[in-house]
Amino acid sequence: MLFSSVPFLFYFLPAALLIYFAAPRQLKNAVLLLASLFFYAWGEPKYMLLMLVSIVQGYGFGLLIEKHRGQKASKVFLTLSILVSLGLLGYFKYADFFLSSVNAVTGLSLPLLKLSLPIGISFYTFQVLSYVIDVYRGETAAQRNFIDLAAYVSLFPQLIAGPIVRYSDVAAELKSRTHSVSAAAEGVRRFTVGFCKKILLANQFGALASAYKSTQDASVLFVWLYALAFLLQVYFDFSGYSDMAIGLGRMLGFQFPENFNYPYISASITEFWRRWHMSLGSWFRDYLYIPLGGSRKGKARQLLNILIVWLATGLWHGAAWTFVLWGLWFAVLLLLEKLALLPVLEKHRVFGHVYTLFFVTLGFVLFDADSAAQAVSRISAMFGAGGLPLSSAQAVYYLKSYGPLLVLGILCATPLPKMIVAKLRKSKGAATALDVLEPLFVLISLLLGTAFLVDGSFNPFLYFRF
Repeated sequence: MLFSSVPFLFYFLPAALLIYFAAPRQLKNAVLLLASLFFYAWGEPKYMLLMLVSIVQGYGFGLLIEKHRGQKASKVFLTLSILVSLGLLGYFKYADFFLSSVNAVTGLSLPLLKLSLPIGISFYTFQVLSYVIDVYRGETAAQRNFIDLAAYVSLFPQLIAGPIVRYSDVAAELKSRTHSVSAAAEGVRRFTVGFCKKILLANQFGALASAYKSTQDASVLFVWLYALAFLLQVYFDFSGYSDMAIGLGRMLGFQFPENFNYPYISASITEFWRRWHMSLGSWFRDYLYIPLGGSRKGKARQLLNILIVWLATGLWHGAAWTFVLWGLWFAVLLLLEKLALLPVLEKHRVFGHVYTLFFVTLGFVLFDADSAAQAVSRISAMFGAGGLPLSSAQAVYYLKSYGPLLVLGILCATPLPKMIVAKLRKSKGAATALDVLEPLFVLISLLLGTAFLVDGSFNPFLYFRF
């Protein structure tokens, strides 16, 4: 079930909120669990059992790890839990990738399993992993209430595409959380921002990107329009989902971590990845990079650790060689910055902004490609390879049609609108007007987004495939 869908907005969400707020405090987590299981089963009924298996093993091993803390058995139980989690993820997400790669290298014809990817498996697996690891480290107590732990893992606002919420982030709120009109209003506002990012911006940029992919009339201008459109689509799509998830969490009394912080204003690739999908970046830092040794074992080991983390990051995003190459692409850039470029970029920030956007754009062209050959073809076309014309009638048509929206998207991908509102609020008269106009703007935006939703058809979230 999509957040940006009629069944969710007009049936599931109102019913879930009504039952949730009507339920007594001691039953609220049970209501959340049942609502989350229904939400998941709506789109993926056959894999609901898989998620429950992941939850049950995390619950059981968490208790055993805590019971035997300080003993060798604790590490054994942690290892078993990690193997179960990664085994399930590996089998359902990577088995066919492994088999097809073996076939390609060896010339064998091993039969593929042809498994469909369970929705959200990369996200809920990482949440279970972080829980058992934190219990082992003594950073959190094992949860003895199965319903509370199951509600945490399956919580529908962030189940499908994050942000990746650690148990320690919400442990206190699972036990006791407060609800208020102001928090609910903030949740609605944040949800509406994300909803409009998705419907009014991401979907429109997706339509432009799709127009390029389906055309036979390519030109340098058109391929750059495609690259810019996809760059904006993936940002507004994913950050929009994160905003909706955070907003839903606020309505329910939870404070989820932020996931984006205007990444396209970055002046280095290092800064970009501190601002993009922050919950994933911090997860890999705390549960892979630092355990590997981080920067504590010398420069050579640090560079190797960065390479390993980015290979894992690429594979996390998808079971395809394009994602492996995408991870390597950013690994190489990060290594170059670590070795020499960062001081230059920090000194010349204008150059840093241009450099970052250029290489991030090329990286996302690779991210969107179906194969390495297709990525090379598109990137080559961006520079006129093969005698490609600079422009075409179709490219000019799309530039005129989407130009204003592209400018709006670029502005909205920066903190400029937020800064303008903050500056206006310093004026007493403007602040009073904003207090009146902001709720009206939220309502109009929600209605406009709903109108586009009902009328449109281009609606999938990009990160659902991960």
